[in-house]
Amino acid sequence: MHEQEFLTPEGLKKLEDELEYLKSTRRLEVAKRLHDAMEEGEVEENPEYEDAKNEQAFVEGRILTIETILANAVLIETKGPSNEIRMGSRVTITDPITGDKDHYVIVGSAEADPTSGKISNESPLGKALLGHKMHDEVMVQTPDGPIKYKVTHITNK
Repeated sequence: MHEQEFLTPEGLKKLEDELEYLKSTRRLEVAKRLHDAMEEGEVEENPEYEDAKNEQAFVEGRILTIETILANAVLIETKGPSNEIRMGSRVTITDPITGDKDHYVIVGSAEADPTSGKISNESPLGKALLGHKMHDEVMVQTPDGPIKYKVTHITNK
């Protein structure tokens, strides 16, 4: 049994589109590469054939991964009152010492991308923020020790 995969509507659409692309386009491109490499003759010492086989394995693995995620997807409802951080919330936190502000969206692990400001509900910061309200101070455990942040904005749309 697989764990639930929490997805925003945008994340669900992105995975569905990627799956469609992999199945309808990428699979055919890789199959053509394999066919062309086999046409060249010996496949045992053919680097193009090996590369195409590796790419085929990657594409098929990604298809299976996305199908598993989608089969276990739970859509994150983002509408509702903005007074509490939950899955799908857009949050601004401020370091009370430096005044630095960071903006995040709390998402499931399948669509987490910290470089784009999407943090997993399973990450230390995501876990620490869930359930907090405006102006709460949140203590986050990091490898370098605890860090305190203040919640300065929450949007649940």
